[in-house]
Amino acid sequence: LSAHAVYYRYPELMKVWAREAGATAQVAGGVPAMCDGVTQGYAGMELSLFSRDTIALSTAVALSHGTFEGAALLGICDKIVPGLLMGALRFGHLPMILIPGGPMPTGLANKAKAAVRERYATGDCGREELLEAEIAAYHGKGTCTFYGTANTNQMMMEVMGLHMPGAAFVNPGTKLRQALTRAAVHRLAAIGQRGDDWRPIGRCVDERSIVNAAVGLLATGGSTNHLLHVPAIARAAGIVIDWEDFDRLSAAVPLIARVYPNGSADVNAFEAAGGMPYVIRELIGAGLLHADIPTIAGGDLSAYAHTPSVVDDTLGWSPVGDSGDETILRPAAAPFSPDGGMRILAGNIGRACIKISAVERDRWVVEAPAAVFDDQLDVIAAFNRGELERDVVVVVRFQG
Repeated sequence: LSAHAVYYRYPELMKVWAREAGATAQVAGGVPAMCDGVTQGYAGMELSLFSRDTIALSTAVALSHGTFEGAALLGICDKIVPGLLMGALRFGHLPMILIPGGPMPTGLANKAKAAVRERYATGDCGREELLEAEIAAYHGKGTCTFYGTANTNQMMMEVMGLHMPGAAFVNPGTKLRQALTRAAVHRLAAIGQRGDDWRPIGRCVDERSIVNAAVGLLATGGSTNHLLHVPAIARAAGIVIDWEDFDRLSAAVPLIARVYPNGSADVNAFEAAGGMPYVIRELIGAGLLHADIPTIAGGDLSAYAHTPSVVDDTLGWSPVGDSGDETILRPAAAPFSPDGGMRILAGNIGRACIKISAVERDRWVVEAPAAVFDDQLDVIAAFNRGELERDVVVVVRFQG
């Protein structure tokens, strides 16, 4: 699939770059990499969350040989990064670096793509027009360009200091992407057990970096799926964080980014406006991120408030400037909203999380009868019987 297609040649290149740094590299193992976007609507979607734990187990098996001095974790999409990290944290004595592949270049705008899908669902356009829109939207290698779980993964790895600085949203196939990947391999050799700056992942991932992940999620309006993944990653590191923690943090963390579906911009426009270096600088300046975490780059998180570039074939970083587009990125002192992108809803039926940053303010209050179900198949059956063609709040309990 597009997001992981970029990794096809990485192993052989990484072996060369490892030798440049006086190390050797081999492929230790592979993991499943299903795409939720492709699988939705099919029975295979029932395996999606299960695949995360399978990935964690596969990662642990790959590292269990006891012969490695460090590991590069290659993963991007929804369940893959959480699974890789969960498995890796069982080997906390090993230095590890997450290496992203980057988003595909911008194609058909996300809102235009969604509009065609809606027209197809209502019978107002045919399959040929639908496929033309899909091909125009998903036209190359790299992650989907909306701010879903895959790109939220990359944001979190950046605020946790587990990427090379600024690596999250650099397009595949560019000189900068290759330079960052090469630098990551060289850096892994330096922080390995025989290097000069040993940085095991068990020390890099602590309570502070987990809180940073939560704050980054809230400040950028990231995927609600991470209310499942961040607690699981934390547990793998021996740390407990729960929905109440997210809710309390959301009341204190401003929303400073608007990326589709929270706005019209895609992640490439987000990157052009300042991207993760800008977000990190603003959140550190507002006292909302733990800047003192140990990062794989060396030093603290302030290094991640710098933008990478390649000049005369040399990779370097420079301090990030002001927002290039305040419809996408705003200062923490003048945010889109004074509180974060998620809230917890609670009542006498149960609890739910909501991505409030993607809900128009005039829809914040909904008054309608509730239809309560305990199984998603019952919801589908009720929908097919026409029972939900009315003002209704559908509640599906016990679904995690």
